[in-house]
This record gives sequence, structure tokens and C-alpha cells, in this order.
Amino acid sequence: MNPAHRALWYIESHLAEPMTLDEIAAISGVSRFHIVRAFAAATGLPVMRYVRARRLTEAARSLANGAPDILSLALEADYGSHEAFTRAFRDQFGTTPEAVRAATCTGHLKLQEPILMDSTLSDTLAPPRFETAKAFLVAGISERISCDNGAIIPGMWHRFNQEVAEIPARVGNVAYGVCCNGDDAGNFDYIAGVEVGDYSDLPRRFGRIRIPEQRYAVFTHTDHVASIRRTVNTIWNQWLPASGLKAADAPNFERYDEKFDPATGNGGFEIWVPVRQ
Repeated sequence: MNPAHRALWYIESHLAEPMTLDEIAAISGVSRFHIVRAFAAATGLPVMRYVRARRLTEAARSLANGAPDILSLALEADYGSHEAFTRAFRDQFGTTPEAVRAATCTGHLKLQEPILMDSTLSDTLAPPRFETAKAFLVAGISERISCDNGAIIPGMWHRFNQEVAEIPARVGNVAYGVCCNGDDAGNFDYIAGVEVGDYSDLPRRFGRIRIPEQRYAVFTHTDHVASIRRTVNTIWNQWLPASGLKAADAPNFERYDEKFDPATGNGGFEIWVPVRQ
């Protein structure tokens, strides 16, 4: 597994938390020396510069949306004071946090978007099992995903872990990453959520989707979660065309049980692909 891809996953899914180069290296399974060089070779950026740029980019977006408390943003971006945050912000963007908030836009800034992880084909895809799942309801963090912003998904799981306790009527301890409502341009809704009994008390900020009764090909992903794009790409571009089956027009999803560790990205999970004969 590419250490830089593990590092990217960890950074994006823990962006609002304190992190050190040693922690990133440990998650990546290599030394500090190794991750510094591997990350730069893969992305063209030093590890901690990327962390800083991503945090300041998200802070800039919050300011443009009218965030009133700059100190809170500074602390979330791991700066100990308003002054330190302002210096870093000016170094990154050439302007002040107050100016971005007053302008109410980020169009004039050179933002650092999240870098997509590897999507080349995998040569280790194991054959799936087949199951027919009964209908169930999922609720959670929802965003519209396009080809340009798919790298935000790890950050959605970070938000999910912060807010899951506020989802009422939860059923069980399994989490789901649901892809649904796709269009012809390749855009889709992604929901990082849990099964719920009903939506009657669900706060409006949460997304929701009914998964219909459906037959699925179920693939086990045993590698680090950062390599999920490789597995998904292999399923849709290699396994499915060769299988003689057709994809059903229904949501597909990842299923994360208690073996998956959201802090490290290890433990494995399942990918459920709806199929028909």
C-alpha cells in the first residue's frame, strides 16, 4: 500500500484534529524520513505544508461564508493564537482573514484542494459473494460528489464521527457509505451514515436514503481504506463487465462493521454493488 495514499487519507479524515509528522508516518507504516520523501514524490508537496494549506483553505471557506469568530477558526486549524493564524493565513494567501470575510468569496485565493488517492486497477480483487438485502433506512452526513471533489469523502467521515451521536433511532453499530442519486455527468450523493428505524425525529441537516430490497455482489476490501478507489475502479471497470451481470439502478454502498478502525483506516470493510441478471 502506497504510504503517501495512507497519509492523504489520514490528513483528510483528521484535518480538524492536531497531528504531527510522526503520527502521519506511523499511520503510513514508514519512518519520518520515508514519508517526507514519499509524500513529496507522489504529490509535489511537503507533508506538513499540505496539512497547513488544507487547514487554511477550509478556514478561508468558513470566513467567506461569514464565520464570526476568527479565534475559533485559528484553534481548529491548530494555531494557538489569532496572531499566529493571521500570519500563516497571510503567508498562504497574501491577504488577511478579515479581508476574506469582508469579501465573502474565495475566488481570488489559490486554495489547496484535497488530492485524490490512487484509482489504478487492482490485481488482488477476490471473487464476491452474493446476498439479497432487505430494505433499510440510512441517515447521516451528505454531500453532492463530482469528479472534482471526491477527495472530500474522508472529511465527511470525520464529521460523521463527530455527529453520529446526534442521529436518533439508530439501529445497530454498522456504518454505511452510500452512493446514490447519480446523474449522467457522473455526479452522485454520498451519505456517511448509519441505519435508522425511521426519520421522524431526524434533524434536517442530515441526509437520508432508503436502500431498497436488492441483490448484491459483496466484495471484501481488506487493505487500508485509502486504496478504496482502486477496488471500486476494478469492480466497475474489470469485474462487472467480465461477470455477465448488469448493474442495477439502485444505491451501492460500503459497509463498515466493528472490525474497522476509523482512527487508523485499517480493519477492512465490504463494498456492496447492486446487480441483476
